[in-house]
Amino acid sequence: MSATVVATQPAAGTPPLLETRGLSVSFGALTAARDIHFRLEAGARHALIGPNGAGKTTLVNLLTGALAPSAGEVRLAGRDITRVAQAARVKLGIARTFQINRLFRRLTVVENVYIAVAERLGVAPSMLTPAGRRRDVVDEAMRLLATLRLADDAGRRIDELPYGRQRLVELAIALGLSPRVLLLDEPAAGVPSAESHIILDAIASLPADIAVLVIDHDMDLVFQFARAITVLVSGAVFASGTPTEIGANPEVRAVYLGEAARG
Repeated sequence: MSATVVATQPAAGTPPLLETRGLSVSFGALTAARDIHFRLEAGARHALIGPNGAGKTTLVNLLTGALAPSAGEVRLAGRDITRVAQAARVKLGIARTFQINRLFRRLTVVENVYIAVAERLGVAPSMLTPAGRRRDVVDEAMRLLATLRLADDAGRRIDELPYGRQRLVELAIALGLSPRVLLLDEPAAGVPSAESHIILDAIASLPADIAVLVIDHDMDLVFQFARAITVLVSGAVFASGTPTEIGANPEVRAVYLGEAARG
């Protein structure tokens, strides 16, 4: 099964910002992604949902270059990046967060974000000197923290922060890479339900021109955030549409939404 997903209506003749064509990957006899055709336009607010084992993280790994496909293409603004390395894709504007955070827990909040900004600007060697030597990097890191209401935590170590705020630091790091495409893999994972609005508010505050793809099991978050939703089942696109269309789709409700509600 394959399907094409369009997040927004682009100008005529304009290639989507991120696109896959017939994307597949197999591990021996196991097919983890099957003939996926997917489009994400600039400014998209798109959600990817599906049962456990549906292939959601596999698709993100294919988009970011962490996995190489067995067949098909990944294209960024019309350019074939299928064989472009993961680090190079970051420099081209594809950034992600992970289900489990990968922060430097003994460094401060601003130091974590400083590292991302310095790497993007090509001044990473300056990290061997005190951060204050690169005021431009520090200032940008602080602007990002202020945007996500983290400025008051700038001097705190990561391991001193509540988990929900650690997730916001991850988001600040991703934004420090100046992405055109932002892939958020379960941004609310591990965050108490009473605090999930913090993540949703942060996503809502992102620049309008960034294409955002969220993978999450939190249906309240998904339906508040997304303008379009793709459902993956067994590594293939099962359905796609607006939140209203997906919520009303009896097949989606049977294979996933009922399960998610019970969970």
